[in-house]
This record gives sequence, C-alpha cells and structure tokens, in this order.
Amino acid sequence: MKVLLHTCCANCAIVPLRRLREAGLQLSGFFYNPNIHPYQEYLRRKDTLETYAQGAGLDIMYANEYDLEEFLRGVAFREHERCRYCYHSRLEATAQMAKREGFDAFTTTLLYSRHQNHLLIKEMGENLGERISVPFYYEDFRKWWQEGVNESKAMGLYRQHYCGCIYSEKERYWRKGK
Repeated sequence: MKVLLHTCCANCAIVPLRRLREAGLQLSGFFYNPNIHPYQEYLRRKDTLETYAQGAGLDIMYANEYDLEEFLRGVAFREHERCRYCYHSRLEATAQMAKREGFDAFTTTLLYSRHQNHLLIKEMGENLGERISVPFYYEDFRKWWQEGVNESKAMGLYRQHYCGCIYSEKERYWRKGK
C-alpha cells in the first residue's frame, strides 16, 4: 500500500517512518506547513527534513508555496481554535495530494507528538478521507516519543522548541509578568 505521509519536520518523521515501513507500507513524504513562523524557521525545518529524508531514503514532495497569510486569515480572531484550522488545512492538502498522485492512503507525523490532539486529528483525517476518497491511516506513535527524541539528538538534527505557529512561539517564550 502506498501512503503519503504529511511531514511537519524531520524529528517527528523518524518514528512514523520506521513503524510504517515495518508494516510493509511504501511511503512518500509531503511537506506542507504554512503555519510555521517566522520564514527562517520554516526554511530551517524544511532544510533539516531534506537532509534527513536523503539519509532515510524518503522521497519528499514540497508544496511550492508558503501561504502564511492564508493561515493567519484562517485563525485571526479565533486563536483558541487555531490548531483545529491548522490540522484541517494541512490534512486536507495532504489528502488532495494523495488523491492527485494516486496514493492508497494518507497520514501525518502529527500523530507522533504528545503535544497534538490525536482524537481531533484522527476525526478530521477520517472525515477528509471519506470526502476526498482517500483513506486516512491512523496509528498512535506517541509511545515511541522518547525513542524518537533520542534518535534525533543522536543524528544532530535541528530540534525546534514550538509547534511552528506564531502563537505557539509566544506561548513557549513569553511568560506573563516577566
């Protein structure tokens, strides 16, 4: 089965890539992350993924756009719902790409992170899969979280400290009253 793997970054790809290959799936990656801010952070994550993917033998497709403005329009005045919008936009783009390129299913490295809402991602993925006619492949990769962290550190990969959006960057670094 050919599966398109939405890939948010190299670090989050390590465990899903290994697990899915062990399951006998043929994988290609898709880098579509207009939420990442600032642009230099976007490029750093993209470059790190390119380096990792070459060593791991993973073909990656890249969206030829950095549509930060669309992301910001989608979450403005709804910042508390930003993750919902972010998940949906990236999963929808992945499902559309999977359909267009003839993949049997799609999934995401977001399922590796302990910081993401798995139930929401699964629900959205399944709904989009039904609507777009490409099944969503769900697996919970969180139990291998520390293993992936250790491997990425051993490889010397750039490790980001926030999910990517401007709001999460603020939450990570700015503390009220300081």
